[in-house]
Amino acid sequence: MHKTIAAALCLSLIAGPSLAAPARKAHAAAKMSGLDGAPLGTVDFAQTGHGVLITFDLHGLSPGAHAIHVHTSGNCDAKVKFTSAGPHFSPEPMKNHGFLMKGGPHPGDLPNQFADAQGNLHASTITNMFSLGNGKRSIFDRDGASIIVHAKADDYVSQPAGNSGDRVACGVIVRTVGPAARKAGKRAPSARGAQGGRP
Repeated sequence: MHKTIAAALCLSLIAGPSLAAPARKAHAAAKMSGLDGAPLGTVDFAQTGHGVLITFDLHGLSPGAHAIHVHTSGNCDAKVKFTSAGPHFSPEPMKNHGFLMKGGPHPGDLPNQFADAQGNLHASTITNMFSLGNGKRSIFDRDGASIIVHAKADDYVSQPAGNSGDRVACGVIVRTVGPAARKAGKRAPSARGAQGGRP
């Protein structure tokens, strides 16, 4: 009897760690709004072993291609046409914008996404150029981050944002799962000086 109990305890100790719940990966989300304040859907961010998986669930856009970029400030003020979101996220000051540009892209640059004839955009992409955790590659500093949808496609070359037209939708990226926000000061000034202007 005692041997049976001892054996059962040994098995439970061996199996215990494998049955433990896996650690939760960092996660964030943004509720998107247009310049008129109308809700336009959501963008979901999930940290994976291969980068940040970004899932778009948007509506109310014009049909066709749209540039989408992560910006340095979590501020979506429609009164100033979302320029309050700042430039593209880029901790390295010498980076250029654009996947086809020498010295590019900014870590906040994302591939164009396409809305259907009804203005709906349902898509996913993945990037390993930034993270949802802490540290230099994190998009989260004291004033947060936002994601912007532009009126037109990104040509991946023109500075500072690919000749992508007006900022038509914006959402503040809110971390819902992950490490506590850093208590240190702002990110190095270079993170905000990546672009020469704000389209």
